[in-house]
Amino acid sequence: MLCASEPDLVDGLLLLSYPLHPPRKPEHLRTQHLPNLRTPTLLVSGTRDPFGSSEEIENALQLIPARTKFVTLEGAGHDLDFTKGKSGDRGGLRLTILKSFQEFFGKTANESTDPESAIL
Repeated sequence: MLCASEPDLVDGLLLLSYPLHPPRKPEHLRTQHLPNLRTPTLLVSGTRDPFGSSEEIENALQLIPARTKFVTLEGAGHDLDFTKGKSGDRGGLRLTILKSFQEFFGKTANESTDPESAIL
């Protein structure tokens, strides 16, 4: 919401499991500020996130006039399976997010740090 009111605050947003609505309450969307967002936005979410389905997130991203990209993590929940370890390879999950970030925001591997320390 802050970036919607202050568009020059940051160069880009990385949203992990953005809560579009409370679980099982899709009628309570939290999207009012999205049409005012002028910041490039990369959103990463699991396909089992009760705070917003992939379809709901895709629809919400259409409200943002800035450049957007949506990365889905198949089978992951709201915690992106970081806490439960369901993904089996949390380092791989971090690397997927880091690579998506680098591609979307134009960062090269030379500008990044080790994925284990770059994304906690």
